[in-house]
Amino acid sequence: MKAVIHEKIKGFNGLSFSDMKVTEPESEQVRIKVKAAGLNHRDLFVLDRHKETDPPFIIGSDGAGVIDSIGENVSNVKIGDEVMINPGLHWPNTSDAPPQGFEVLGFPSDGTFAEYVIVPADSVETKPDYLTWEEAGVLSLAALTAYRALFTRGEVQPGMKVFIPGIGSGVATFLLQFAKAAGATVYVSSRSEEKRTKALELGAEKAIDSHGDWEQELGGAKMDLVIECVGAATFNKSLDTLRRGGTIVTFGSSTGDMIDFDLRKFFYGQLNLLGSTMGSSEEYKEMLSFIKTHEIRPVLDEVFPLEQYEEAFNKLEKANQLGKVGFAISK
Repeated sequence: MKAVIHEKIKGFNGLSFSDMKVTEPESEQVRIKVKAAGLNHRDLFVLDRHKETDPPFIIGSDGAGVIDSIGENVSNVKIGDEVMINPGLHWPNTSDAPPQGFEVLGFPSDGTFAEYVIVPADSVETKPDYLTWEEAGVLSLAALTAYRALFTRGEVQPGMKVFIPGIGSGVATFLLQFAKAAGATVYVSSRSEEKRTKALELGAEKAIDSHGDWEQELGGAKMDLVIECVGAATFNKSLDTLRRGGTIVTFGSSTGDMIDFDLRKFFYGQLNLLGSTMGSSEEYKEMLSFIKTHEIRPVLDEVFPLEQYEEAFNKLEKANQLGKVGFAISK
């Protein structure tokens, strides 16, 4: 089978479009013929984590396709079923934090940027009929991350004011769509006028320039909840948008991991700081139910043939996308 693999050299130079052997699923596993898959920033990060001495692996966490083969002791699906893959492995029930053994598909395990992928049977769910293959293929990781950050950790409620800095990524666009569907009033920021315009079309109350004076551009409005994924570049400005007693949930740090902030302002303001990452299988099922109820579709920026992986990776690295970048893999 054809696959995008990484080996020997750290970073982009270790990627290639190559042939890999198709294997059979073991007990409690299924093999999926992948119809479509989605890129995430994680796919960029693991290129530097994979050591030169490690064996080749297939990259990719998101995907959707048709059950092609099943191992022993599999009863939840059958050959021919159309499914989506939950990339969060070994986290069955919602909990304060992932259990020991939790990992994400696509490193160290082989991932979805291939014609076939083998996953645990309990990591697949039925594809909603209204989603195209491309929509289903790009959805899971970003939508699950957004769902846990917004609902489980942020406890969003109707009428809340929610602020999402750095609109444009897959997770951020899902956060906007989910928060609107939950009855919140949503504010966003971006350096890009195009992304701000798209956010308004998706239902944002206001889309402000990331380089501007946020207090002035928000008209003095204070937020109940901020969902932060940008990191050092925006964290303190995000804190300043919160009302007294407000909450900030963070799940990313694309502009740097280390920050300084005013601790006295933080505790006098009775603020809440929560971390979040991915989500459980239970939350994944809840997320799918939520998107079906509200018929939410991912914002698709561009879909590439798998052999054009270099163009797709470059687009994601430059943050030129609005929404999700995906691969069409098989018909």
